[in-house]
Amino acid sequence: VQFVESGGGLVHPGGSLRLSCQASGIIFSIFAAGWFRQAPGKQREMVAGITIGGVTNYTDSVKGRFAISRDNAKNTVYLEMNSLKAEDTAVYYCNILQDLKPAWGQGTQVTVSS
Repeated sequence: VQFVESGGGLVHPGGSLRLSCQASGIIFSIFAAGWFRQAPGKQREMVAGITIGGVTNYTDSVKGRFAISRDNAKNTVYLEMNSLKAEDTAVYYCNILQDLKPAWGQGTQVTVSS
């Protein structure tokens, strides 16, 4: 199983980014999936999740700004991020939402700075 995250970069506060997570070796559509992030010196946290049926949930700090979606035909999960803040700076990862998870991918760096 491999997750390849992409779409990160350097953006000014208030800007937007769209992250993609392409999965291989796993049928993404039969699992709930999520986006996670890890900032320097902090633990990895889940920021958004999406069920098999497309129901979404978000951590409070990103509600109204981030949107998770999935394209089962492409075995891909997306994270649309708007109104970015400096505190959103982190490496972003995706994975399935179960206790026993496959190995994490390399992640994609998101830096929000003026």
